[in-house]
Amino acid sequence: MIIGRVVSNVVSSRKYDSLQGLKLLVVEPYYGEKKDYFIAADVIGAGVGELVLITQGEATKYALDRKAPVDSIVVGIIDNEPTI
Repeated sequence: MIIGRVVSNVVSSRKYDSLQGLKLLVVEPYYGEKKDYFIAADVIGAGVGELVLITQGEATKYALDRKAPVDSIVVGIIDNEPTI
């Protein structure tokens, strides 16, 4: 799992049929020196600027109620900023 900050939304006029109804978010990893952005599907209502918990890979199919070509999905919204 990855902690990330939502940077923006992805807006598209057309989507693959199984992606209809999923909000797509641009997420920046919170930890680490590499700041590669990635896209994550969201079904819980995260917004721009929020810290979120992301799962990637094989586990994403268990977080959706349908088959969709999704590699990253938001599984939680973090209320308090973590400290190390």
